[in-house]
Amino acid sequence: MSLRIGMLTSGGDCQGLNPTMRGVAKALFEKDPGTEILGFLDGYAGLMHCHYRKMRSQEFSGILTLGGTILGTSRQPYKQMDERLYPGKPDGPTKLEAMVNSYKEMRLDALVVLGGNGSLKSASLLADQGLNVIGLPKTIDNDLGLTEETFGFNSAFTLATQVIDGIHTTATSHGRVFIIEIMGHKVGWLALYSGIAGGADIILLPEIPYKLNSVLKAINTREKHKKRFSIIVIAEGAMTVEEAQLSNKELEASRAARGFRGACYDLEDAMEGLALQEVRVAVPGHFVRGGSPSAYDRLLSTELGVEAAKMIWEKDFGRMPVVINGRIDRTEIKTAAFNLKKVPLDSPIIEAARLTGISFGDED
Repeated sequence: MSLRIGMLTSGGDCQGLNPTMRGVAKALFEKDPGTEILGFLDGYAGLMHCHYRKMRSQEFSGILTLGGTILGTSRQPYKQMDERLYPGKPDGPTKLEAMVNSYKEMRLDALVVLGGNGSLKSASLLADQGLNVIGLPKTIDNDLGLTEETFGFNSAFTLATQVIDGIHTTATSHGRVFIIEIMGHKVGWLALYSGIAGGADIILLPEIPYKLNSVLKAINTREKHKKRFSIIVIAEGAMTVEEAQLSNKELEASRAARGFRGACYDLEDAMEGLALQEVRVAVPGHFVRGGSPSAYDRLLSTELGVEAAKMIWEKDFGRMPVVINGRIDRTEIKTAAFNLKKVPLDSPIIEAARLTGISFGDED
């Protein structure tokens, strides 16, 4: 009897979602053309409300190079899974219960969830309810535990580097300091990699609280050595040493009081009148998660997608394919989702950056 598989993409979009779904689907259809794939629309919202469409094999052709997701996506916070699906109906199902009901109503043999930490935490809840769930590691932040790589990261890293490359010419022409804010609220992998590859002079990460005086010293030293410009790459979650000492509640209150607009603008305001050169800000924002997937991500996505199909055939549920020691492996969804992978302070790439003169804003 042919399998009936549900599939959804959840959370922020990225460049590897379509190639990964293609890898899963092509492998399933290749083994059994009678396989049914139900694509739930707009992430977990589609699963909750039973909004789906039956996918034809042709729909997975021509999407290897396509960014975004053909199923659409949305965010469903893990902490809200126990909320009522319809707030006005206190006796109605919770969001989690509605998802379980849809799975059973559709008579699915398995559900494939493509997502990052939050989405996979929700997937682990579904697995705890007895559903046959397979996860796939998606995020441009590369912050998912127990995998060396997530699809989407390489593409975003490549685009972020191109942004920094482009800023170099205008920074040089005008003799300015440019602060480039790169996505990364909790971890700094994307800012770190693109900052090094893009030739940044200063890289500020959530993992390494910075000192304003250290940043100013690095910039002004470059100016005194006749360097016409400086490039600062700052992750959106970067903060000062003083901010790092505050509780989350205190930090929110402090930022609200001064009309916080973002880490880059905070730094620009703090530097006003103190830097020897003009300071400008560039925020590529969602640009880095858009467009076509890189060649590397197309390969990685295909490998991970095919491994997910193999896991379905082998009934290896509650787990997900990951990259360990450069090879495709498997791990528990829950274990990976609840382990945020931060940049280690003793990382060899941090050391290499420091030895090439890059400042992380923590120097005395």
